[in-house]
Amino acid sequence: MDGTLVDTEPYWFESEYALAERHAGTWSDEHALNLVGNDLLESGRYIREHMGIDLTPEQVVEELLDLMVARTRVRVPWRPGARELLADLRSAGVPTALVTMSYRRLVDPVLEALGDQGFDAVVTGDVVTRGKPDPEPYLRAAAELGVAPQDCVAIEDSDTGARSAAAAGCAVLCVPLHVPVPPGPPRTFADSLVGLHPGDLDALLRARA
Repeated sequence: MDGTLVDTEPYWFESEYALAERHAGTWSDEHALNLVGNDLLESGRYIREHMGIDLTPEQVVEELLDLMVARTRVRVPWRPGARELLADLRSAGVPTALVTMSYRRLVDPVLEALGDQGFDAVVTGDVVTRGKPDPEPYLRAAAELGVAPQDCVAIEDSDTGARSAAAAGCAVLCVPLHVPVPPGPPRTFADSLVGLHPGDLDALLRARA
C-alpha cells in the first residue's frame, strides 16, 4: 500500500519527526528511509533505539498510527495509475489482494476511499506472525485468493517487499519511489503504473513459464 497504491511515505516521515519532537527524541531522513517497507513492530524497535525515546515498540507503533490515520483521513495521496490499474483488473475479473505491513486501522481509510474498486483480500501487518521480508504475507494473500503464489504478480516499491514476494514465489514488478530497489530475479521494473494494463501483468507471468 504505502508507496505503491498511495504515497504515504511522506506522512510516515512527518509522523516520525512529530513523535521525536513529542518525546524529546532525535531523528533523521536517513533513519526514516531505513524503515520503508518494514514490519511495523520492527520499525518500532528501530525507532525506540535510534530515536532515543522511552516507549515500547508497541507504543511507538500506536502513536505513529494515530498520527497517520489522522493525516490519511484528510487526504489519501494516490499514486499515479494505481486506481486505474486496480479498476481495470477488477473489470477483467482478475482477483486482487492488498498486502501491506500497515495495520488495519490505517488501511481502512484507503479502502473506504476506494469503495467498490477495492480488493478481494486484504493482509495487514497486524494479522501476520512474520512481516516482510518474510514470505508469510504474500503466501497468506495467495491462499485467501485461492490461487498459487506462482500465478501472482506482486507490485512493490521497496527491496523489503520485493524480497517477501519473491520468497513466496510471486513474479515481482518493482516501481521504486522513495528508496532504490536493486535488480535481481524475479524482478521486473517500471517507472510508473500509468498506462499499465492487466495484459502487461499477464505477460510477466508468461515470461516466467
